[in-house]
Amino acid sequence: MNQNESPIIVGLDIGTTKIAAIAGRKNEYGKLEILGFGRANSNGVQHGQVLNIDQTIKAIHQALHNCYESNPDLEISEVYVGIAGHHIKSLQTRGDMVRQDPENEIQSWEIDQLIENQRKTFIPAGDQIIDVIPQEFHVDNIQNIKQPIGYNGVKVGANFHIITGDRNAIRNINRAVERSELKTKDLVLQPLASASAVMSDIDMEAGVAILDIGGGTSDLAVFYEGVLKHTAVIPFGGENITNDIRLGLGVLKQQAEAMKVQFGSALSDEAKANAFITIPGLKGMPAKEISVKNLAQIIQARMSEILDFVAYHLKQVGLDSRALNGGIILTGGGSQLKHLIQLTEYTTGLNARIGLPNEHLAPNHIEELKKPMYATCLGLILKGYSDYEHKYKEFNEKFKKVEVPRTLKTDVIEAPLPEAIAATVNVTERAQKMKFWDKFKNNLVDLFKEEEDKMIK
Repeated sequence: MNQNESPIIVGLDIGTTKIAAIAGRKNEYGKLEILGFGRANSNGVQHGQVLNIDQTIKAIHQALHNCYESNPDLEISEVYVGIAGHHIKSLQTRGDMVRQDPENEIQSWEIDQLIENQRKTFIPAGDQIIDVIPQEFHVDNIQNIKQPIGYNGVKVGANFHIITGDRNAIRNINRAVERSELKTKDLVLQPLASASAVMSDIDMEAGVAILDIGGGTSDLAVFYEGVLKHTAVIPFGGENITNDIRLGLGVLKQQAEAMKVQFGSALSDEAKANAFITIPGLKGMPAKEISVKNLAQIIQARMSEILDFVAYHLKQVGLDSRALNGGIILTGGGSQLKHLIQLTEYTTGLNARIGLPNEHLAPNHIEELKKPMYATCLGLILKGYSDYEHKYKEFNEKFKKVEVPRTLKTDVIEAPLPEAIAATVNVTERAQKMKFWDKFKNNLVDLFKEEEDKMIK
């Protein structure tokens, strides 16, 4: 599969604080080349749920407009969309299927059928199945098989992790996307998207928990022995911390957010006791002095609550500090808080680190996209590629190339290009490619300069 055959896939992250649209394509080395990037402030989303559809559509349009500004040659019609919110639930099931032809090896279509059968699982009224993820497979009496294709047996089955969500919440996301003149290619649970962007195969095998601290929710995905074991959505995120600061210190929301980002710490013991932040007074009122120590105490209280939820979920599935050798990977915008790694390690007893999506990006990516807040959006593109490559592989298996006998090959002779012409073609292609990248990067740099100028004003 060469680069020219690779499709452009677009991830749309509809978050509580921001909406991001990123277009990408895999290069010949399997790395993501970013072809377009736009973001906008989000107004119609709370705790990961689309509540005001009109405001959400405006924000999606703005993010897409910025994406087109960064690369006018883009055409976006289909998107992979992230979903979160405290309406998300998960359950474990087990399913089996008696094979029609036990004499032959298990084929990929049989596994697809087994997964599809699980979509008939009984779930509460008003809920809808978002995803069915197989865990360990079994063929007859052989247990814990990771990939059953090629095995032989009478009966094949698996344990499944089924993710469900509120039907109205799912409908609102789809409606907002459709009314933005886009088509939802697939809905992907946000912690799974983030995990694919920041996690390696080694992490998956060692056992790892991914905590994506977003604006409205904190999303958890736990992997053990190469299998997804648990997912959970914790109904607290960065917005809750900002709101706590606003109420606790009696400041405006904008001031609370700025203090959290610039001076905030997740450990009050690390904050200087004699340091103060001066906030301008409102309409002639005197300026207010706020203790950095008090700010850190408020942040630590809420972050500890989120991490207590994480520890509780890990205990529920029996995966504590002894089982997860890979520790906890922190990602999302909220993971950038100072001293959060230390608080996470203290609360959970697990090693912690910040998860950045750099590993999957081609070398010429934009610096802005190194931030953990874009992990979900980049993970959505990777999820799209996973689907595409799965179908591509199936297509190749069904339609294998027929080799032409040597006797017939002599009828057609391909004349090689003269060296001078071949060199010109390569140079022209390279020049066009460079021109494309330069134009894209220059447009993007101008966009960020404009945003910075607006903030300064």
